[in-house]
Amino acid sequence: MPKRLSTRSAIEIELFPFLSILACTIGVLILLIIVLMAQTFSNQRQITILAKSENGQNQNKQPRYIECRSDGIVIYPSQKFVALSEIDSYSSPLQALLQEVKANRDKQYLIVALRPDGIKVFEQVRELIEAKGIDIGYEPIDEGWNLKIETQP
Repeated sequence: MPKRLSTRSAIEIELFPFLSILACTIGVLILLIIVLMAQTFSNQRQITILAKSENGQNQNKQPRYIECRSDGIVIYPSQKFVALSEIDSYSSPLQALLQEVKANRDKQYLIVALRPDGIKVFEQVRELIEAKGIDIGYEPIDEGWNLKIETQP
């Protein structure tokens, strides 16, 4: 009697559905990375400055904002430009702002937005501010970013 060979069929696991789902997931993640990087590197960068304390509460004092650039300063929110040569002048808008903040120093203080090319201007302005006994804060911002000042209600 001849022996019978048993033919057992091997159970195979097919991975094609799993690999399809994995490929789709990787594709979606790559698309998300591309979209986020495109937003990050867009040319319209903007920074918003809003004065708050470390725990997120508004300060008791009202901030006044100026921006130091290489050619002078800009006073916000009116966006008055004061040239570098006029900063020390007694009739400049900066001196008027400093006198106003000094008179209300218990209610107001200055925040200076500092551009990389405006460091020398900032040093000059900071000496004027500290000589008047005004509280000061500063925020470095990158070159080319648009500055948006948010005033508190």
